[in-house]
Amino acid sequence: MLDRIRSFFAPVLPRRFRPGLVVVPVVRLAGIIGFTTPLRPGLTLSSVARSLERAFTWPRAKAVALVINSPGGSAVQSHLVYQRIRQLAEENARPVIAFVEDVAASGGYMIACAADEIVCDASSILGSIGVVGGTFGFNRLIEKLGIERRVYTAGERKVMLDPFLPEKPEEVEHLKAIQREIHHSFIALVKSRRGAALVGADETLFSGEYWTGQRSIELGLADRIGDLRSSLRERFGDKVATPLVSAERGLFGRRIPGVGATHLGQLWGGAGFADEVLSAIEARALWARYGL
Repeated sequence: MLDRIRSFFAPVLPRRFRPGLVVVPVVRLAGIIGFTTPLRPGLTLSSVARSLERAFTWPRAKAVALVINSPGGSAVQSHLVYQRIRQLAEENARPVIAFVEDVAASGGYMIACAADEIVCDASSILGSIGVVGGTFGFNRLIEKLGIERRVYTAGERKVMLDPFLPEKPEEVEHLKAIQREIHHSFIALVKSRRGAALVGADETLFSGEYWTGQRSIELGLADRIGDLRSSLRERFGDKVATPLVSAERGLFGRRIPGVGATHLGQLWGGAGFADEVLSAIEARALWARYGL
């Protein structure tokens, strides 16, 4: 009955509701993961939760497409987004297709692994399955300037790896042990998702190296070359609709934040110009790591 009514009103219905039309909602996942400032909103679970919910519960959707362009970032936020995608895919029985634009590296590649298929451009950058952390050492500089560093703690190792104090080997080893643990979890995730498709030694695949899209396919890290429009038309026909799903907007047009998001006013109150400049430099350095 509902189909007959829909067919009768087809000429005046919005295109996405017309009978015979295949719908594949698209969610764009772009930016540095977990790297959020007022002027540079990053990619976090709270920023994409509503978009993902809407895409996976879209009426009569045949699949969900993820457009990924991220050099990575927070390991925790990467895994939270990955996990939410898998939960929604299983709850709604929807296949997931990831389309990589410029880069899906490190945490960006982890999110891509949430898809059942990874499609990329021949020149896309994929991989970087590793863990990195960095800082600067200013202890010699403050000595030359005649500055004395004073730190008071309760807890013997509360100021581990303080950039204003000399580096200690045992503190560096502690950090590296944590990185190895996170790296092993990352490797296990990739193996669980990519399975027998992976080609090559673990020492190569999980060294932190990254590759072009074409080489990634040869290594089993991606499935094929293509773009969103052509790939979905090839699979679902020329009439496939690909609505871009973004966060819902409130009464006055502002985006409704996801669960756990911080109010914009609170962010503005706590951030200064120097924070934004440093954030911009760090963001630029992360993208530049992949030649972008």
